[in-house]
Amino acid sequence: MDWSVFALFLCACGAAAATGSLFPPGEWYRALNKPSWTPPDWLFPIAWTTLYIASAYAATRIAVRDDNAHAMAFWALQIALNALWTPVFFGLQRIRGGMVALVFLWLAVFGTMLSFFAHDALAGWLMVPYVVWVTVAGALNLSVWRLNPEEAAGQA
Repeated sequence: MDWSVFALFLCACGAAAATGSLFPPGEWYRALNKPSWTPPDWLFPIAWTTLYIASAYAATRIAVRDDNAHAMAFWALQIALNALWTPVFFGLQRIRGGMVALVFLWLAVFGTMLSFFAHDALAGWLMVPYVVWVTVAGALNLSVWRLNPEEAAGQA
């Protein structure tokens, strides 16, 4: 494995993760109605750290392959959309906007997973938990939207 390539992918993940520090949930989020199955706050940094490491490792495996352009483009798209969700949802406090970002993020992560499977089974499997987690995040975002119609109604 080329550790310098892994470090670059991990840095991209770190940049996406930094949005969580720049736009923490805060009082606005704590005051929202959330479903009973909302994961505990402590789980989010553990889950994202694990997913980012797995994603960076998977991308490193694919980066050295021939004909990897679509796979790498999908990976770049998903990390950009990943970085977008937190500022939209927590920073701008846009529940619907966060849902739109999550739909596109899910599609990009799913596309990344499929394109990784086409090149390397392990890289594809490393993306499966990410698809699952973004699915849960989407369900959570949708539930928050439905449980807070007054909050969502005030959004453009």
